[in-house]
Amino acid sequence: MALEQLCDVVQRCQAIKDEGFSPEDYDLFFTAGRTCLEQGNSAQVLSILVDEKNKNIVRCMGWNLLGPLVQILLKKEDKNLPHCHAILSHLLEICSPKELLVGLLEQVEEADTGSIAETVTLLLKPLQTVLLRLGMKKASSVGMALSTLLSQVARLPVPVTKEQEEDDVFGLCHCCTALLQFVKPFVEEVKEGVKDNNRISKDNELRVELLKFCMKSLSKPLLEVQLKDPDTLLKSPLRDFATEILIILSSIGESLPDLLSRNVLKRREVPGFLEEEVRYPKESLACLSHLLFVDHIAVDIFPAVLSPIFVLQCNMEYIELLLSSLIRVEDNSLPVDLLELKTFFSVPQNLVKVMTLCPDQTLRTKGLKVFQLSIDKFNTEAKYKFFKGMLKTSHHAGVEGYIIKNIKNQIDFSLKPCNGNDWFLGKHLLPLLRLVLCLPHGPETDLLQNLDRIMESLNLLRYMLIRDKEWENETGIWTELYKIEDNYLKPLRTGLNMSKAHYEAELKSAKENKKISSKGAIHSSSVCTVTVDNEKLPNMTPEMQIQVLQSAVFTFDLIESVLTRIEEIIETKERPLNVVLF
Repeated sequence: MALEQLCDVVQRCQAIKDEGFSPEDYDLFFTAGRTCLEQGNSAQVLSILVDEKNKNIVRCMGWNLLGPLVQILLKKEDKNLPHCHAILSHLLEICSPKELLVGLLEQVEEADTGSIAETVTLLLKPLQTVLLRLGMKKASSVGMALSTLLSQVARLPVPVTKEQEEDDVFGLCHCCTALLQFVKPFVEEVKEGVKDNNRISKDNELRVELLKFCMKSLSKPLLEVQLKDPDTLLKSPLRDFATEILIILSSIGESLPDLLSRNVLKRREVPGFLEEEVRYPKESLACLSHLLFVDHIAVDIFPAVLSPIFVLQCNMEYIELLLSSLIRVEDNSLPVDLLELKTFFSVPQNLVKVMTLCPDQTLRTKGLKVFQLSIDKFNTEAKYKFFKGMLKTSHHAGVEGYIIKNIKNQIDFSLKPCNGNDWFLGKHLLPLLRLVLCLPHGPETDLLQNLDRIMESLNLLRYMLIRDKEWENETGIWTELYKIEDNYLKPLRTGLNMSKAHYEAELKSAKENKKISSKGAIHSSSVCTVTVDNEKLPNMTPEMQIQVLQSAVFTFDLIESVLTRIEEIIETKERPLNVVLF
């Protein structure tokens, strides 16, 4: 029935000259043609369309069949595929390129989430064919096509692990590879212009559209991608995509150093800077900087003579952008999966270097604020695993003490009504506490060097013993207490007694030497030498030596006061109650 209707409308339209078809003719042609294709009569439809007598009809109305044709091609039914591909090729050759472009992009835009990758890869070659038919007037159409394609590709989930990139279940990697082939002839056209004229106009329309494509690609998907090292993944489609995007930028006349140094900012004083801001989004340039300096993508086309100070100046704007984006993230919202990304652990570790090694107090303080800000953004499980990782890797008593203080805050929050969780209470908490309540070298641990960690650990333990009642034991601390006593409290008490006795003896000796020195009996004792990490510090006078030793003894008294209080709490809990009868 549908095939007869198609034959009838085509036969009637053969008598119509030029483009005088009515809206009814278009509707009948589309309805009958779609039904024929859906019913599997693609061979008959093909024979009608290739008939020379119907060329004018196909040229005017054929593009309407793109929708049903694409849907059939996506189903990949073997018996219809050859004829449907032949129909598509014929339409691409005969129909108006502008109408074909609109029809093909409609199919891309209307693709549902599950078929985005297949639709994009299916239609890239037809789109390229249509755009090349437009000749020198294709720039705006190329831009429209690239914008539509990237908007859809950006909807695809980004693979996180090596296995996900290899499997490419959602097709992002395949789409990125296909996009590079799609833009290749247009890039070559601009490159030829650069070669012929030594340099091409910055306002060349096709060059501008390719620039927008590169910038949008840097924003999505590349800004969200954690690229794998070649040692981890030898063949990485996403790494290849990032490399090619940077190469395209260079090929179309964009200087990578100029992009990073943001010469665009200098143009803000002249009219039209808003257009420049659109061409060079901050997020895209931040991604470009990361690809160059962190992932070392396309470093062979980037000059190696730039000073570290210049590179820092280039990146300050992107660092500010990162911090502002971090502030906008809701607290407790970042999932634990993000810790699998190298940067989500390496950035806090670099902040630790700023907090501990930077000579500028202001920068150290700011580094600490950003460090805490990043902690606040993780959800409960992510915080737990982050704390665990930092305790194992930081090797700095001050940082470890700060982490332990955060752990105490999380435990305090979890013990409040309606805040209970599986990570800072019960069985998961105990392994974390074992990392907290330990001495690196047993009783011989340098207590002064580890003061921050030890004090925070003792404060945490004291808080838990007071806050978590023995009969409730929500944290599990009372179950673990005998191990804590044997592995932490007793070695700490031993080390404390040894250290305190040693320093008190040294203090007594220093005071006696000062008395003798003041009488002039031992002039050679007027100075002493102190060595730290195998480096000699400037000689100290007896007064300075006594002051240092007194400070150390005071520190040991401080540790002992908290330790004694903990021992008293434990002793009180273990002492049986005396019942007095009246």
